[in-house]
Amino acid sequence: MTAVSELLSTVANQGRNAALIGYLPVGYPTVDESIEAMVALAKNGCDIVEVGMPYSDPGMDGPVIQHAAETALENGVRTEDLFRAVSAVAEAGALPVVMTYWNIVYQYGVEAFAKRLHESGGAGIITPDLIPDEAHDWIDAAGRYDLGRIFLAAPSSTPERISTIVNSSSGFVYAASTMGVTGTRDTVDSHARDLVERLKTAGAQHVCVGLGVTNAQQVAELAEYADGVIVGSALVKALTAGGPEAVGELTASLYTGTLKEPSA
Repeated sequence: MTAVSELLSTVANQGRNAALIGYLPVGYPTVDESIEAMVALAKNGCDIVEVGMPYSDPGMDGPVIQHAAETALENGVRTEDLFRAVSAVAEAGALPVVMTYWNIVYQYGVEAFAKRLHESGGAGIITPDLIPDEAHDWIDAAGRYDLGRIFLAAPSSTPERISTIVNSSSGFVYAASTMGVTGTRDTVDSHARDLVERLKTAGAQHVCVGLGVTNAQQVAELAEYADGVIVGSALVKALTAGGPEAVGELTASLYTGTLKEPSA
């Protein structure tokens, strides 16, 4: 069992409905501020922090995260900054997983990336553009370093694809609750519950839902049936508007949605 799986099982036994997972890209608005904001996530209720590695051609990121990634790249963010952020999150008490497009791992070297991530305190990688059929090198390396292999499933995924994703994943399956790119939405897509049920039926131990969550009410709604709720764009917006302090305040509010009896 990976550290991610263990954490999600522990949360379920702590009087909470689901884990809270927060995403921020390293390097936005600066490397130091992004790390400070990630530490704020860890200290205000995030169980897992997705440490995002900016990419020049993101396929599923909405305009908020795209803008942040572009700024980070313009500022010269490097892969070494990613590992620095991972270490800071681990030291702050949350479980860090990396969200990255596969070319970055491939160029770094799959084995070398997995080893460095493990040494930095990282617990796994979310790979939005890597399908299990093409992930043999990563699956092997992840097994050697006890890292979670987190693949994505979408409402459009066929039963055959769902089965492949579930059998190839460890830690959790990332259920994209909406079709299309990331971004905040006023209501959580109705496809989410059905997708989680399909993944669980196929044998997924843990399923976490993301794309579009903005407030504690939506967190509570998803926490009724998901093992973890993922928030990204809303946190990037908070960072843009009010810095790491605003990120901490929003995180504390979102955390209440994971409780059995959320705060008013």
